[in-house]
Amino acid sequence: MLRRWQQRLWPVEPFELKKIVPLFAMKFFISLNFVILSSLKDTVIVTAPQSGAEVIPILKGWLVLPVVIGATLLYSKLSNLVQRQTLFYGIMAFFLAFLLLYGFVLFPHRDLLCPHSSADWLIQRFGAAWTPWVAVYRYWMDAAFFIVAELWSTLAIFLCFWGFANEINRLGEAKRFYSLFIAGGNLASICAGPLVWYATSKTAGLPFEATLQQLMTFSVITCVCIVSLHWWITRYVLSDPRFQPEEGAGRYQQKTKLSLVQSLRMVMTNRRLLAIAVMVIGFGLTINLVEVTWKANLKLQYPNANDYQAFMGAVSSVTGLLAFTLSLIAGGGMMRSLGWHICAQITPIAIGTTGLLFFLAYLFPETLTPLVGWLGLTPLLLVTLLGATQVIVSKVSKYAFFDMTKEMVYIPLDREARIKGKAAVDMVGSRLGKSGASWIQVALIELLGAGSVLPLAPYLLPVFIIMILGWIGSTYYLRHAVKDEPPASAAQPQPQPRLVNS
Repeated sequence: MLRRWQQRLWPVEPFELKKIVPLFAMKFFISLNFVILSSLKDTVIVTAPQSGAEVIPILKGWLVLPVVIGATLLYSKLSNLVQRQTLFYGIMAFFLAFLLLYGFVLFPHRDLLCPHSSADWLIQRFGAAWTPWVAVYRYWMDAAFFIVAELWSTLAIFLCFWGFANEINRLGEAKRFYSLFIAGGNLASICAGPLVWYATSKTAGLPFEATLQQLMTFSVITCVCIVSLHWWITRYVLSDPRFQPEEGAGRYQQKTKLSLVQSLRMVMTNRRLLAIAVMVIGFGLTINLVEVTWKANLKLQYPNANDYQAFMGAVSSVTGLLAFTLSLIAGGGMMRSLGWHICAQITPIAIGTTGLLFFLAYLFPETLTPLVGWLGLTPLLLVTLLGATQVIVSKVSKYAFFDMTKEMVYIPLDREARIKGKAAVDMVGSRLGKSGASWIQVALIELLGAGSVLPLAPYLLPVFIIMILGWIGSTYYLRHAVKDEPPASAAQPQPQPRLVNS
């Protein structure tokens, strides 16, 4: 029985710890920095004077997407010129330099660098309806930080970590190990909440600048740890014959050949990559349709930056705790027992169900009257908590199932599809999902003449439902891409060939 539970919770042989522990730690630090940057980027831009949650669709739809496309072009070009290891270090160096610049130079001089006079003139010239657009110009350094924080999720998580993991793990190993890596990311979410609380409590009574610099210091430390772990793995693990991938020891260091245009053409003609793209776009679009409406309510409930940041930290901690427990106890076991298809369907069904409940609660608040009276809460706080629940459930299902099932589909592909196709799908596809949600919201704001995202909910709900159904359909199409029969566990020692005397 103990052996059975050990194989379910930690299906790793002692000799594999040399490979799994540093990968687990790398995913932990990358996810820890992701949670810190995600909460900060929303806080600085949403709680700024003459700004709000309406700025988020503008940033994601009109600024983040072009930057991501440019970063994808650059990544595609550099991957043909330099080794993957050099490219990894270059990406980390960029983030490290910008975080230091923003945290200790740009934000402390925010009042001097913000063009308040010209921004006020623009509002007078074009009207209050353009306030969200002007806020992007007014707080240009915060907008730049928002864009870089969004890049972290696509560059650091999708390409640097998962691209690295897909290169050095076989499919059978992925079915055993990927749930552990995701559990490492979820453990980071658990730790991020107390970390944010520590930073806010330590700087209580001080300007928000002190809190931001405290958290930015943590982010810089995580970048250094990530680079150190990557160096150790490439130096001491990939040189070990026991951990070499099937294509050979030098596969990770090889350069690619296809351009980005050829990669995009490959995505459009490869049905498997196209179905993965629909999954990625579906996740980005649906979760952002809900999140912006929730954050608009959240700002009404917590207008103070420190209160807003503390609530986001609490949401991150709850998310990490639930996702870590589910990934460690159920994620890998469900993958090996129920198969890829059932695990892949969990995320769209969970997001669709909770998102539908949130929209209905917001659109029909009178249905919440008995619950409000029973719990002793205000309607606004109850809707905010329901939105937080939706966000938690969505991210828990993503971390526990979506990331694992999506990454496993890439492994059987050829190397060009695994690297360039993944870059096109994960970077451009994920941004298209988030930017698509932003375009829809910005277009509705213009058409309806609304000054907020809150009146858009009746129009966002049908789009949300259609995208969920498309996501479920693409997952059904991919059900044969990864064989559902469980592989031979590496926990069982592989038979060694016997030497027979001639």
